[in-house]
Amino acid sequence: MKTNILIPTDFSDNAWCATVYALKLFKDKDCLFYFFHSTKLKINSTAKLSNKLIHFLTENATKELLHLKDIAESTDANPKHDFEIIVCNNDLNETMVRIIEKNDINLVVMGTKGATKGKEIIFGSNTVKAIRKIKKCPILVVPDEYDYMRPSQIAFPTDFNRLYSEELKPLKFLSDLHQSKIRVIHINKEEELTELQEYNLDQLEVKLKKHNHSFHWMPDYGKKHTAIKDFIDELNINILVMVSYKYSFIKRILREPVIKKIGFKPSIPFLVIPYNN
Repeated sequence: MKTNILIPTDFSDNAWCATVYALKLFKDKDCLFYFFHSTKLKINSTAKLSNKLIHFLTENATKELLHLKDIAESTDANPKHDFEIIVCNNDLNETMVRIIEKNDINLVVMGTKGATKGKEIIFGSNTVKAIRKIKKCPILVVPDEYDYMRPSQIAFPTDFNRLYSEELKPLKFLSDLHQSKIRVIHINKEEELTELQEYNLDQLEVKLKKHNHSFHWMPDYGKKHTAIKDFIDELNINILVMVSYKYSFIKRILREPVIKKIGFKPSIPFLVIPYNN
């Protein structure tokens, strides 16, 4: 059974970097990659476009996507990988939601910033918007100019306040791809765990028992992003995995300046998994 992967692109170097990372990450997996581009981001959303201009933008985007597909096929040359293209002139994230549903997408892979390097274009604030809007599919965000490294170490921060179920599937899948070790991080904010936290910890242990994993307690620095960054550096973490729920760490940093440290300029790829409430 193929893994369906959606790669939104603005044809920038960062988008290509994310593509290369995905091709290498899934080199041993049967995959169908969808290259997707929205022409709406190239124009003023308040402007009224003629049918002729819309056709021109769509035609150009289609040519660029076909060229990207050719490059990917020649660069990758992997019989396990197939490629298709999708172009539209509607809102990027709203269209992605529809594509995910229609094409049974298993993963979205994005870069962190677009061709202009500005936050407001595609892979700056639009990455944040994708994380907020997409509820049915995990999103893998790849830093600008990141060189692929086999993900032998995966960091998974949790406060043990929630009982995970389906959310663990992408984490386990990622671990299975390269026999990666899952390192569960808990930042000590309390003297001892509550009964609920203890129960959730035990259940997490049970659910990860078939995977190489370990639990780690980090001191509370007052700033979670500092603790996580130190953990990443100390244990040579290759991918950071976070679950996004209503009051989660990832949701908080999307509203705060710290997104500049973790969201827009991460040091390693990070996988954001939507929480099934």
